Amino acid sequence: MAKKSRTEYSARNTTVAMVANVTAILVGYLTRVVFTHTLEDAYVGINGLFTNILNVLALSELGLGSAITYALYRPVSEGDLEKQKSYMRLYRQFYRIVAGIVLVGGLMVIPFMDILVKDQDKVEHLIFIYLMYLLNSVISYLLIYKAALLDAHQLNYIGVLYQTVFLIVQNLLQISVILLTKNFILYVLIFILCTITNNFCISRKADKMYPYLKDKEAENLSKQEKNDIYRNVRAMLMHKIGKVAVNNTDNLLLSSIVGITSVSCYSNYYLVIGSVKQILDKVFLAISASVGNLGVEEKGERIKKIFEAAFFAGQWAFGFAAICLYELLDSFVGVSFGSQFVFSKDITLILCVNFYLMGTCRATMIFRDSMGLFRYDRYVSILEAVINLVVSIILGMYWGTAGVFLGTTISTLTTSLWVGPYILYKHKLNCPSRSFFARYALYGTVTFGVWFCTDLLCRRITGSLAAMWAGRLVCCLFIPNLVYLLLYHRTAEFRLLMRKALGILKNIKDQLLSRH
Repeated sequence: MAKKSRTEYSARNTTVAMVANVTAILVGYLTRVVFTHTLEDAYVGINGLFTNILNVLALSELGLGSAITYALYRPVSEGDLEKQKSYMRLYRQFYRIVAGIVLVGGLMVIPFMDILVKDQDKVEHLIFIYLMYLLNSVISYLLIYKAALLDAHQLNYIGVLYQTVFLIVQNLLQISVILLTKNFILYVLIFILCTITNNFCISRKADKMYPYLKDKEAENLSKQEKNDIYRNVRAMLMHKIGKVAVNNTDNLLLSSIVGITSVSCYSNYYLVIGSVKQILDKVFLAISASVGNLGVEEKGERIKKIFEAAFFAGQWAFGFAAICLYELLDSFVGVSFGSQFVFSKDITLILCVNFYLMGTCRATMIFRDSMGLFRYDRYVSILEAVINLVVSIILGMYWGTAGVFLGTTISTLTTSLWVGPYILYKHKLNCPSRSFFARYALYGTVTFGVWFCTDLLCRRITGSLAAMWAGRLVCCLFIPNLVYLLLYHRTAEFRLLMRKALGILKNIKDQLLSRH
């Protein structure tokens, strides 16, 4: 395979990620609509709750994926096959242990199910369904680890293509089963079978592309190399705790404090918010291997320019998406799933603000992880987790659902929003971060100013639901993007992104012409 530039790899990975995730959103939305209108509300909540429980158990993964992928960047860049083989053997051993830990940890959750699920009597065969979700998670760890090698070679798109194909198959089968049988257990069984098949196919693809993965003999890593991995794994564990506490405990808190009905409402909102976030996250994840390669081969000033361009793109994309979600989400949920699932406007605002704040942190997290800066802010992640849980519980008791989500806002503002960029500038870019935070403040002020103005205009749009929704959509599409374009078109970050985009288009044109 001919070696491509980082830009070409990033473009291919990003394009496939966006197309795949839009497809995933469409089929996922269709499945959720059928799911919501066919099965009882409690099953919608249970689906979200069990997914979150297993995300918490995924802490046992200890950040192995990020640590091993980072370790692979240099041997991949240097073409050192023996070293790649050694790291992958260690990775396989680790993940077998992780599968066992997840299994044991998952079984230990069962005695506490009456605490986690406030309305158990609404769901038949609750424990059996949970065991099916647990089985799906355990089996995944035994097969999917080889995807890390594809990622390290900047070939993320291969795994994404497989996942998309099996996701489409999974959703079509699940829709058929729900409509024909209304059996939630069969719905989950299809989920398990498609996950296993997907992971098996990715594993086989990696074996074909890199035959040395089948070699039983591999050199032992040096003591220093193992120590580096263990050190990074320990640091990533703390980041995992913080991430899980902030992103995956809302359903648990809502279920135990407010009730499973609130989880059902949030699950429908999160289907949309999470889908949009997933698309944008995949774009950044698609460039992570190229960023890792950049960290190996380039120095501070070049990395700084690329990072600031990525951050600029992220704040534009997440700002625009947050405005669209705030103006359109409530009516979309009401029409799709029923008015009983619609949150009050203040809760929707909190969810969209959280989406924007976390989104603007995405570029920083990608650069931090891809460049091995795990250790410097590891304790901050623990602090963020503590703040999130304590504040969410306290505010949740007073303000219910809104209080739980406000805990996420406060924990993000007081920790990861500013610590991550500070660490990156200090330990990798080797320059003060003051200019970055000044730019961040400008971006945030512009975004919330545009948000306010867009909302004022959207409130003036009246008429039928369809006309109102279409009018708001037009406002959201044009106003934020036009303002951003007018304000930012002369910035260095915008010009860099445009040069990259034009270069990619030129390469595509040249390739098409050469074939003719």
